[in-house]
Formats: sequence, structure tokens, C-alpha cells
Amino acid sequence: MFTTYLLQSEKNGKSHIGATEKDPKIRLAEHNSGTNTWTKNNRPFRLIYYETFHCRLDAYAREKFLKSGVGNRLVRILLKEYGT
Repeated sequence: MFTTYLLQSEKNGKSHIGATEKDPKIRLAEHNSGTNTWTKNNRPFRLIYYETFHCRLDAYAREKFLKSGVGNRLVRILLKEYGT
């Protein structure tokens, strides 16, 4: 299974969209442990939303969509509804 996920920084409200083969809660823990520079500087994060897919290409296509203009509107709605 593959997952596309949306995280929100509890520090400053910034969002992060990603796709992974890992369980989204494990990936969240990795982001919160500071595995890369951007998430390290904006942690802690909380998991706002995720979708699962059987195909890697579908998960990465969804990630790309959520980072696009139209998809970004959906992200803002999700953050408003479920974020801080």
C-alpha cells in the first residue's frame, strides 16, 4: 500500500504534503524526529489527512495534484476543517 498524506506544523501552521510506502503514522514520527531540514525546522507536525492507494503512481499523482492550484484549495479546506 502507498499513502499520500497531509501534515500541519503545530509550531507555525505550515503544511507538508508527501507520499510514501510506509504507514503514515511511522512517516509522521520520522518527520517529527527531524529526518530532513525543512520538517526539522517546522516540527512538531500532526497528521491531518491521508489517502491510501494500491499503486505507487497513483499515490504520487495525488501528491502532485494536492500541490497544484486546484488541489491546494482542497488542502486549505482540509486544514481549515481539521487543522489548528
